[in-house]
Amino acid sequence: MERVLEVKIPVPWGHVSGKWWGSHDKQPILALHGWQDNAGTFDTLAPLLSLHTPVLCIDLPGHGFSSHYPKGQFYYLWWDGLVVIRRIVKHYGWEKVTILGHSLGGTIGFLYAATFPQDIEKLMCIDIAGPSVRSVPYFVQQTGGIVDQFLLYENFAEDTAPSYTRDEMLRLMLEAYKGALTKESCEIMMKRGAKPLASGDCDVKGDVFRFSRDSRLKYGILGFLSIDMTLEYASKITCEVLNIRGKPGMKFDPAENYHIVLDKIRKSAKKLEFYEVEGTHFLHLNNPESICPIIVKFLKS
Repeated sequence: MERVLEVKIPVPWGHVSGKWWGSHDKQPILALHGWQDNAGTFDTLAPLLSLHTPVLCIDLPGHGFSSHYPKGQFYYLWWDGLVVIRRIVKHYGWEKVTILGHSLGGTIGFLYAATFPQDIEKLMCIDIAGPSVRSVPYFVQQTGGIVDQFLLYENFAEDTAPSYTRDEMLRLMLEAYKGALTKESCEIMMKRGAKPLASGDCDVKGDVFRFSRDSRLKYGILGFLSIDMTLEYASKITCEVLNIRGKPGMKFDPAENYHIVLDKIRKSAKKLEFYEVEGTHFLHLNNPESICPIIVKFLKS
């Protein structure tokens, strides 16, 4: 029988929501989802992992069921996540943490492992090696537009946001993810990613929904790192590291940085295990059975 409990972790602006899979008698793995996703991204993998170890999957701030930031506060995605992990670790009184991260969540785990190397046991990243890196001129050129777009979205009233039927929202997600998510996986993500406007269950066809995530997240991309800064953080990671790359997975620009970062981690980490597994960027959600044995073996090693 699946054992899963909804949790709310208090934070100064509200709460961080999560799903705790498995036993509460043992410290869980902390699982972190990708950008504009939610804790549901682990809904197919976590039940399998929880047969071996409990898993706490959280909604990052502004995602899923977690509180949005107050009006006027910018989202600095990686750094926000770093602070949130530290809050959660202190909230539960954990001495060390094991992190499983997909995409943005893997980047946040990377930064935590580099920033608090004595406080992390193992780091597991799915289809990400470290922060997405592009040229410094690119980020400099984007700054003004990002600031203006953030201010524009901030002034949109929530009740003016687009609304959709369940089928329309499902079609939008399938188009946006460009084949990376299956129809079934989109439906799973919608459980926390869609907010019903009318009374009734989310599964009732014909109800009207809005996305539950904070629209300001679209422009929370200030504070990116250069490759030099990323490699310096990578050199501070000393824990055991597992990296699972989707094949074809997500396309990174430039592609070579993926292994440049892994090579740097390999020099300082206690050990680094790397696997390529057939699947899209969401291989953990679409095909959890393909990576669960790898993760379980790594946890037991």
